[in-house]
Amino acid sequence: MNADFSLQLSAGVHIIDSKPAPIEVETMKVHINVKNFGPIEEAEIDLRPLTVFVGESNTGKTYLATLIYTLHRHFGGIPQFPWADSVSTYFSFLYGPRNRYPQSEQKALEQELLEVVEKLNTLEHPFKFSDLPQHISTQSESMLTNQEDFINELKRCLDLESVSKLIRFTGSRDNEMKVALSVREGDQTCWSFEARDAGSGPTITGHINPDIILLEANDAMRKTEFHEISDVEHLFRILHARRWRTRNAYYLPAARSGIMQSHGVIKLALVKHATRNRFEVSTFSGVIGDFFEQIVNYRESTISPNSVRRVAEELEAELLEGRIEDKRPASEASPEFLYRPEQSEYTLRMSHASAMVSELAPLVYLLRHSVQRGELLIIEEPESHLHPDLQTKIAHILARLVRAGVRVLITTHSNYLLQQIGNLIREGELQKLGESTSESADHLKKEEVGAWQFHKNEPVTELPFDLVEGIEPEDHLDIAEDLYNRAAGLQNRIEETKAGDAVEPE
Repeated sequence: MNADFSLQLSAGVHIIDSKPAPIEVETMKVHINVKNFGPIEEAEIDLRPLTVFVGESNTGKTYLATLIYTLHRHFGGIPQFPWADSVSTYFSFLYGPRNRYPQSEQKALEQELLEVVEKLNTLEHPFKFSDLPQHISTQSESMLTNQEDFINELKRCLDLESVSKLIRFTGSRDNEMKVALSVREGDQTCWSFEARDAGSGPTITGHINPDIILLEANDAMRKTEFHEISDVEHLFRILHARRWRTRNAYYLPAARSGIMQSHGVIKLALVKHATRNRFEVSTFSGVIGDFFEQIVNYRESTISPNSVRRVAEELEAELLEGRIEDKRPASEASPEFLYRPEQSEYTLRMSHASAMVSELAPLVYLLRHSVQRGELLIIEEPESHLHPDLQTKIAHILARLVRAGVRVLITTHSNYLLQQIGNLIREGELQKLGESTSESADHLKKEEVGAWQFHKNEPVTELPFDLVEGIEPEDHLDIAEDLYNRAAGLQNRIEETKAGDAVEPE
């Protein structure tokens, strides 16, 4: 069957017009709580369209960003329920040849599917998670509480031999690491997940709310009668395409500039060392390895949506003042990334371009060929190697990504970037009042931005937006005040010394 065409029923009506429709951006509210996780004493955050981590070095910003990346990879994004994308696969499998099953199983499956059809046809009631075939709900619960898969992915992403090494030891033997994820839609808790480790090994628990509403009673996709397995299979394929599609996550690590400049040399070294006996190769963390793999295997076959590609073009024009290109010496070879300055006939290798170029080049290629609406893009220190003026411009790029439907998480030390994010929120507040300015296209809504400050030996705290102060970490103000007082004191001493030297001895 082709999803581009409506499916005719035995009753002579059409089930759903399934022409390509805009993919719905996730409306899930994601709450993450961690305790004794690496350097982090405790943190409670809600993921927003733009999530910002600020704070001193070595306070856990990268640890928490990596955890969020791990959760997205493990669950295929943050879906309405874990592995929602498997539902359409299940019905597609059932829609295949019936002779794959023994007769007794065929009857049981048919009875189960008849019950699903009956519930879908009961239009006055919402269709819930508990109305799915028992096999799906049982499998989802089982995968959610699997004791190995998430732990293995967390160890891979953080390059750890044991998750127990994440426990933040503070002298007490009672410390227990906890990672908790709670997913809500509206006022309804959809599902939850928790991992704990007190040093003797991790324990995974989880729960899926059986009353999750998958289709409201008045949903347009239920406005016709369902008759056969093919009808149900078609419905869930559409739900998969619009609501349950796997959402990828992308991580641009702080080391991206060096990797962009030397990935060819690194690849060659790894190939050579792979042939040596008893050679111990230091491993990358998963986020570094995934980024390296994206560069080495880069292909232009995948195309991001126009709205996301447009941001890449604006990034090149407004910040890079040139274009990022790539070439391959052979069809199967790794690409070499090049920078072509505006109005230049020549290109520069990344090792010959400025650090700013190699910092932003991977962001350009991800936005051109990978990132889709609803997916997560994590960028460590997007202001790195940028002049203060360009640090304010990168805030506009982040706002445009949010407007294009991309979910963004950044870590930062830049007060310029934070102040400009505050200005873009003020633009959003003006829009709410019916006003607009020349920069209104890059606005951010106050509710779209969440900023959290990380501290040493203290819980992470939220930095609420203030109309006057914007997003202003307290320690930034303290540092500015200390610098001013120090400068004023030194200036006074210089003037006093000059005045004393000018007085002639009697």
